[in-house]
Amino acid sequence: MWSAGVAGMEDAGPIIEGPPLLFEIDSLSWEDPILREHGDRARLARRARERARDAAAGRYRPRLHDLDGVDQLRWVVGLLRARPWTTSAWISLTLPGEDAAAVPCLTALSFRIRGYRLIMTGMFRSQDVLRAYLAYVPLREVQLHVAEELGLPAGPLRIFVDVPHVRVGDAERVAAVLAAMPEPNAA
Repeated sequence: MWSAGVAGMEDAGPIIEGPPLLFEIDSLSWEDPILREHGDRARLARRARERARDAAAGRYRPRLHDLDGVDQLRWVVGLLRARPWTTSAWISLTLPGEDAAAVPCLTALSFRIRGYRLIMTGMFRSQDVLRAYLAYVPLREVQLHVAEELGLPAGPLRIFVDVPHVRVGDAERVAAVLAAMPEPNAA
C-alpha cells in the first residue's frame, strides 16, 4: 500500500488505494495467537458478543442462507457431492440492480475440492485493510461448515481483494502497526 498505493476516494472519505491482492490463510480461528496479541481488543470483544448472539456468519448470513429464497450453502454442498471435480460451485452475494449502498464488500464465494480438501475463495470488491482482518474468521467458519457437510478437511482459504485500501485518517495508525512488526525473515 505504501509503495504502490494511489490517492483515492470512497464514500467514507479519502483513501490510499492499493493494487489488487490475493493471499491464502491455512488456519484461522477466534483463538488465533496473532489476533490475541495484535488485534483491536474492543473490536474483538464486540465480535465475541455477536457470536454469543449466534451471528457466526455475520451480516452475510442472510445472503448465504436465503438469497431470493435459495440456501446457497446447501446448494454448494449438493453440487459438490454430485460433481466433486466441478469448478461451478460459485455463489454470489449480490443481486442485480440492488441499490449501490447495499452491495456488500464480499461479493462472491467459490468452493472446489482439490487434493481431497475443500478450498474456498472469498472475493471482495473493496476492503479496508486495517479493519478487514476480523471478516476472515467467519469466512473460515463458513468453509469449515461446508467441509464438514462434505466429510472433508478444509484446505486453504483464499482471499482476493480488488480494491484494498486504508483510510487516510488511519494512515498513522497503520504505520504504527507496521513499525511494531518484526522484519520479514529476520533471524
